[in-house]
Amino acid sequence: MALPMSQIVALFNQAGGVGKSSLTMNIGYSLAQKDYDVLLVDMDPQASLTFFMGLEPFDLKQTIYEVLIEDRPIASVLQKNINGMSLVPSNLRLSGAELELVTADMRDLRLQDALKPVRKDYDFILVDCPPSLGILSYITLVAANYVLVPVQTQYKAFCGTEMLLGTFARVRSRANRSLKIAGFIPTMFASRNSQDVRALEAIQTQMSEYGKVFDPIVRATAFADAAEEHIPLLKHSPKHPALEVLEQVASYLEELP
Repeated sequence: MALPMSQIVALFNQAGGVGKSSLTMNIGYSLAQKDYDVLLVDMDPQASLTFFMGLEPFDLKQTIYEVLIEDRPIASVLQKNINGMSLVPSNLRLSGAELELVTADMRDLRLQDALKPVRKDYDFILVDCPPSLGILSYITLVAANYVLVPVQTQYKAFCGTEMLLGTFARVRSRANRSLKIAGFIPTMFASRNSQDVRALEAIQTQMSEYGKVFDPIVRATAFADAAEEHIPLLKHSPKHPALEVLEQVASYLEELP
């Protein structure tokens, strides 16, 4: 199955520990199960996505760092056919790119230009952003068509979305006027926790004006267990209730214009 043009979707939240890397892998796998060609890009120096996909970041010699800083073709660092997907990996060297990109020529377009030669080969390109509002996240938003925002169902995490929306608005005002918010994914939800319930209600009420708010993903160790085994949740726990939300997100991404 092929789309007229690949969709580049950034999973973005300046807060860490909200499930971005796990969601990137699992949403990508859901799309791959629908016969789409999927590329995952790890833009986080912590390289959680790279590790979840079964690679040892420390051992890698060619990563997204070489693409952004040394102008290597992105095809030269691709890891193919991992759980039916391709991956552009990362490792800790990427942390140095934040400083090196400050004075780099055409820095805003580095990721966008790198992805151009491979866009025709993939239906969806999902990019795992770092948990910050720095240059790496900025150039990812410049390259993306859409943003998916995982939000932990806690009041503090919900309050942090104001900064996130400010960054989105700044990018959209000049650098990428076509950027849109695909939606918000409430994560780590515990229905018996009254604080989580209130936070979810606030997310559903206030974020719906900016984009679709998906059903919450419940707090569960199954995600961590699957990541430890380097496999998607569907392979680890085929009947896990969170799979319904992942399918909901994947189906929604299919329909994006």
